[in-house]
Amino acid sequence: MRLTFASYNIHKAVGLDRKRDPERILSVLHEVDADIIALQEADRRIGARETCIPRAEIDDSPWRLVEVAKRPRSIGWHGNALLVRRKFEVHDAEPLDLPTLEPRGAACGEITVEGQRIRIIGTHLDLSGLRRRDQIRSLCGFVDGCSRNLPSVIMGDFNQWGRATGAMREFADRWAVVTPGKSYPSRQPVAALDRIVASTHWKCVESRVHHTGLSAIASDHLPVVATLELINK
Repeated sequence: MRLTFASYNIHKAVGLDRKRDPERILSVLHEVDADIIALQEADRRIGARETCIPRAEIDDSPWRLVEVAKRPRSIGWHGNALLVRRKFEVHDAEPLDLPTLEPRGAACGEITVEGQRIRIIGTHLDLSGLRRRDQIRSLCGFVDGCSRNLPSVIMGDFNQWGRATGAMREFADRWAVVTPGKSYPSRQPVAALDRIVASTHWKCVESRVHHTGLSAIASDHLPVVATLELINK
């Protein structure tokens, strides 16, 4: 089984032209055409935490939400949202809190694809390296504490410049960190902040940064994409 995963910090749907345009974000997602998508900054940070992409527009897309929102006008948790193909069955969905001084969290879901149950997590880590370490430890601890040893994928904006340094060492050899390339800032990217991290159940077939004319202006980040294949064990 092969699946295409994507992670995209959509900057609250505000592009480099300073216009909030959720339809443009959805057009980028259609370009990417991933099976499973983690979005960051999908909700506004103040007030009712209103979604930046109207639910009606998501309902008209090839994807469905993994429902983790605690607020009626949100689609995610601390801005983290998960989208999956409509044909996939969603079993469990929950928001995760991460240790930090400012609001940070993760969205977690368990889905079934072709008869195989898998776990997906989308997150947006802290700017502080020490807190990033604690947050990665928390995510790994959550997965280790789950009763089912499922193939798992953690995606998001890790805010880590070094590819295999700093907080990323916390994944150790039990996870494969896929860093497709430089994804920030979108017009002329210099930093590889966005990653897709897979448990040892998977092997990475290919990965890339989705850099097109549209994605270069739709957000301050570019989407990162990885095709993962489930290893028969």
